[in-house]
Amino acid sequence: MAAHDLVIGFDADDTLWHNENIFERSHERFRELLARHHDAATVDRTLFATEMRNLELYGYGVKGFTLSAIETAIHLTEGKISAAEIQEIVELGREMLAHPVELLDGAADILATLALRHRLLLITKGDIRDQERKLAKSELAAHFHQVEIVSEKNPETYARILRRHTIAPERFLMVGNSVKSDILPVLTLGGAGVHIPYRLLWEHERTEETADAVGRVFVIDSLRKLPGVVAVLA
Repeated sequence: MAAHDLVIGFDADDTLWHNENIFERSHERFRELLARHHDAATVDRTLFATEMRNLELYGYGVKGFTLSAIETAIHLTEGKISAAEIQEIVELGREMLAHPVELLDGAADILATLALRHRLLLITKGDIRDQERKLAKSELAAHFHQVEIVSEKNPETYARILRRHTIAPERFLMVGNSVKSDILPVLTLGGAGVHIPYRLLWEHERTEETADAVGRVFVIDSLRKLPGVVAVLA
């Protein structure tokens, strides 16, 4: 594979900018709000179950989290939660949506360097308005040839994107923090993947399946090491 033939896809949340740490702080405040009703483990377990039940309706992102948090609070307090406390949850969601975009180390430099020789795609899932807002605030949009905001990341989604942009799977490299969403689906299609683990991972993104494809999957601990992987593939 020649270097200039390689098309590189990037995940956004927790790959280019911090995201899960915002949710972590919100979970802490949600536990505190319900602490007089239930222990933290019960709150976490019930909230996650509610989010999974609502995922098909609400999708990913802050808005779905907020609605599920309100539903969870009503359930765990047996309807006794006050309007003021519900307002606290709403405000928590607003704060998350307004949170500054904080880039991961090297994100701007590495994208600028790679964009000189490669076609770059941003492929992220979540609420379209929120993801567009974060991309605009990140000031990274100019590096991408195309931005794809999708409802789910699976082999079918990636296959549609590759067909739409006339990219052969064997010429595609996906970079992301989630083995489940960013690496495994692309390997299934015959592409390559670079896994950059983030210190936090949402439970829904965990998987027991391993990304095992010799010469097509790489694990690095920093975006700054990505050009080295690209050189190996070339």
